[in-house]
Amino acid sequence: MENMIPENFKSGIVALIGPPNAGKSTLLNAYIGQKISIVTPKPQTTRNRINGILHRDDCQIVLLDTPGIHKSNETLNRFLVETAWQALHGADCILLLFDGTRYIDNLSLLDKEISPLIEPLEKAKEKLLIAINKIDKVKNKNLFLPVMEKIAQYFSDVEIFLISALTGEGIFELLEEIKNRLPVGPPLFPEDQVSSVPLRFMAAEIIREKLFFKLKKELPYSVAVEIEQWIEEREKNLTKIYATIYVAKKNHKQIVIGQNGRMLKEVGKEARMELEALLNTKVYLELWVKVKPKWNEDERFIANLYAMEF
Repeated sequence: MENMIPENFKSGIVALIGPPNAGKSTLLNAYIGQKISIVTPKPQTTRNRINGILHRDDCQIVLLDTPGIHKSNETLNRFLVETAWQALHGADCILLLFDGTRYIDNLSLLDKEISPLIEPLEKAKEKLLIAINKIDKVKNKNLFLPVMEKIAQYFSDVEIFLISALTGEGIFELLEEIKNRLPVGPPLFPEDQVSSVPLRFMAAEIIREKLFFKLKKELPYSVAVEIEQWIEEREKNLTKIYATIYVAKKNHKQIVIGQNGRMLKEVGKEARMELEALLNTKVYLELWVKVKPKWNEDERFIANLYAMEF
């Protein structure tokens, strides 16, 4: 197999970082060509480092999606930010992503969101690329020039790309520059593997994504999902999944369940359909809702819930 690898084949790890809701998960999924990381319109959707593995004839790129970086004193949010920073260790390239539309009429917001990034990224400046995302939302692209100039004040001599992760505009030019930054070396993963994220974790994330959309503004940040049991009955082409949805307050439980169990049934149905497509088996999915007071302030619980080895 090694003889089939081109002489100048490149492989490496790229950390996608940036403020919340910059489009990191959308970009990861666009590059991989399928959903690896959940995407919602809400910031702080991603709660762990989630990777996607891009295979090309001349390179293999491992893309790490990370939680949005922001200032917060809350236990869960501090955990998310620390998770994002940990992704920089061992990364061959760092892609800093911004939602450019947020700053066109508010450059001071960019100052605020860029401030926690400056010192840590200054130490890794030689690995850094910057992309301004969501340019498809603005007709006049010249409106992004002041945003680019402001970013350049903080990160001089760092190349800045204008992209749309949603439509694909500019993302493959960016990918070529990412590839140029990677070292020459053999693939890190087999060519049929698109992620090293465990299936149990992906299943929990799919359920959590459905909750985000269904709950809308009510309590999406106060829910967590844990897979309690995973049973594969190969002779029946069936996977049985038993999952617990944790909420932080008693009154949240009924909101998640819904009137006559309607909300939970809808979440379960939508998650089951996506899981069947992911696993290529029939899926029996059972969901339970449990109250765990202030779970999002419990450091040990959070660490256990989101602990993953890659």
